[in-house]
Formats: sequence, C-alpha cells, structure tokens
Amino acid sequence: MVDTPITLRAPRPTDSDRARARKAVVASSIGNALEWFDIIVYSSFATVIARVFFPGLSGFAGLMMSFLLFAVTYLIRPVGAAVIGNYADRVGRKKALSLTIIAMMIGTLLMAVAPSAAAIGPVAAGLWLLVSRLIQGFSAGGEFGTATTFLVESAPDRKGFYGSWQVATQGAAMFLASLFGLVIFTQLTPAQIDSWGWRVPFFFGVLIGPVGWYIRRKMDETAEFTDAEKVKSPLGSALTTHLTRVLASAGIVGLASISVYLILYMPTYSVKSLGLPSYAGYLGGIIAGLVTLCGTPFVGKLADRVGAGRVMTIAAAAAAVFAWPLFKILNTWPSVGTLTVVQIGFGILMALYFGPLPALYADLFPTAVRTTGMAVGYNIGVLLFGGFAGLIFTALIEWTGSNMSLIYYFIAVALLSLVAVVVARRSFGLR
Repeated sequence: MVDTPITLRAPRPTDSDRARARKAVVASSIGNALEWFDIIVYSSFATVIARVFFPGLSGFAGLMMSFLLFAVTYLIRPVGAAVIGNYADRVGRKKALSLTIIAMMIGTLLMAVAPSAAAIGPVAAGLWLLVSRLIQGFSAGGEFGTATTFLVESAPDRKGFYGSWQVATQGAAMFLASLFGLVIFTQLTPAQIDSWGWRVPFFFGVLIGPVGWYIRRKMDETAEFTDAEKVKSPLGSALTTHLTRVLASAGIVGLASISVYLILYMPTYSVKSLGLPSYAGYLGGIIAGLVTLCGTPFVGKLADRVGAGRVMTIAAAAAAVFAWPLFKILNTWPSVGTLTVVQIGFGILMALYFGPLPALYADLFPTAVRTTGMAVGYNIGVLLFGGFAGLIFTALIEWTGSNMSLIYYFIAVALLSLVAVVVARRSFGLR
C-alpha cells in the first residue's frame, strides 16, 4: 500500500509573495551560514585545536580527542531538534528561528574566547570546549528543520528551488571558512596560528549573528503555518503516527551528511595522510564551496521540474560509483591540483544529492509536524553518519594503514541512502 504524498499547494504567487520568498531566503540563509561556518571552521582547524587544547597527547590521540568532542556534541542535536522543532510547530517558525540564532551566537562566542590548556589546564579547557560545542549542537539541531520549513512554506510552488538555498548557503559557509583557513595558514606562522590565528574565524562568525537575528525578527510567519490546523503535541505525533517517515528521512540524509564531512575532512587528510601543504585542503574547499553555492539552486530548479526523489536517486547511484575512482586518483597522484579536482567532484555529487533534499523532506511531512519531523529525522541521520565521520575516518586510516579505507565507509552510506530514497519514493508516493 502506497501512502498519499504530502504536497504543498498554493495559488499562483503574486509579486508580494515572491518578495516574501526572497526575504525568507535571506533570513534563513544567514543563520544557516553561521551554523555551518562554525562547524566547518572547527573541523578544518581540528589539528590546531588538538595542539591547543590537548598538548599532552600524541598527534593521533589529540586529533581523535578533537574529533571526539566534535562528535559528542552531535548527541544533543536530536534533543535540540525535538525541543525547537516542537516549539516551531506549536508557536511558529519565526520565533524558533530567532531562538536558534541567539544560541548559535553564544556557542560561537564561547569557542572564540576559549582559554587554552596552557592557560587553565587541559581538563578545564576541554570542558569549556565541550560546553561551547553542546550549545552550538543544540541550536544546530533545531536550525535545519525550522529554516527549511520556513523556506519551502514561503514558496510552495517552487519548493525545490527555494529549499535548495538551505544547501547553497552551506556552500557559502564552506567557501568562507576555507578562505579563512587558506589565508591563516599561508600568512601566519605556526606559533601565531596556535596562539590567536585559529580564533579569528570564530570571532567573524560572532559578528554575523546579530545581523541574522535582526532580519529574522522582521520577517513574517508563513501563511501555511498560520492557516494549518495545529496538533497538541507535534513531537508525539511525529514519533508515533509519522515514525516511518522520520526513520526514512534519517536514512535519506546519510549520504548528504557524509559528503559534507568528507569535504571538511580534506584539510586534515591532505596533511596527515597525503603529506601535502596545510593550505591544500582549504584551496579545494574554496572551490568545492563555490560549486555547491552556485550549482545547488540549479539542481533545485531541476527538482521542481522532474521531482526531487528522481534527482536524488540518480545522484546517490553516481556517488556510490564514482567515489572510489576519485579517491584512487587522489592517492595515486597526490598533489594540490589533484586534491582540488577531487574536491570539486565531491562538491558536484553533494550538490546533486543534497540540493533536492529539502523539497523531498517537505513532501514527506504534513504541515502540523513538518518542522519536528524534518528536524528529528535529519539530526538522527547526521548523528549516525556525519557527526562521527571525522572520528571514523581517522580511526580507519590508523587501524588499517590504508589511506583508501575511509572511502569504503562513504560508499556503504551512499548505498544505504540510495535504498532509503527508493523505498521512501515507493512507500509515500514521492516524485
């Protein structure tokens, strides 16, 4: 039996509707960019963070601890998704978006001013780091579902295109974070980087926050939420009546999540495994970010024409097929140029798969539980397949002695997501 698909329907949009949709893109994009900028900077500077906060450990142990703290914070993301998503479905998307960006600013600020192990000791420094990551993780847990819902409900006739901006802004964040990394690692000495250079991107992130908060305070609530019939407990409904949809969404996001974190891992991988200069991964990240930023909206338009599920099915199959050859080329001819080309390749695959995902999610859940369902399913998937990716990549390389080992994990997740998309399309009648 095939469930009836849940689609967003709306009358022909007016000029005023289009203007509101464009404002929704700006309001959602700033907060989403801040969230991902913080995540990307932390991941990109993992080796520096290991030296600053865990100087008494070996290079491998310090890096593992750095990624472990990064991963542990993902445990709280589903909690943030449940709390903020439930709030957004009961009170409104606008208020929830204002809440998430305030929490993000606090987490990023704590990271920017975090005292080193040399200043307050490794235990206290590690705890400070953990608290900042937990705050950021809680807010990030509610950001995706709320911002994505706000975008697709602001333009239900073009949800593929407008929803894709949620992913495009991740490309913008990747571009900016990688640009910071490139400048810092080429213009500062190692001592300067360890002393204060790594803090600069986080302070920049703090400056973005107030602008996003102001814009979000001025935006209007979506008409679809205002007109929709509310349920008493969106979280309870999502986890009972719509549990299969939540589980499907968790499997679907696996490939999107691991694609992002594979690209983010490249600065660490290029130095530790390939012996390339520290700036190499950042150069590739700049280009991959631009590819994602510029290419994803076109993929969103394509999804509006042929169906998000169809595009994602093809993209998942392509990722499973081309991932191994791309990594084999990189390991056979390791160079800055090869790394850049490979990151562009993964950036294209990520844009093709991740771009239509917000539109598919929108059709997966009814309005009354859309934010909660999206947020919980998305963050469970990110926790399982993304949050621990850096830790798993590092461990696989260390334990197997093979630089290729991490790509087999990537392929396994790609195949799992391919199955999840196909099953969801057939079970819920999604295009």
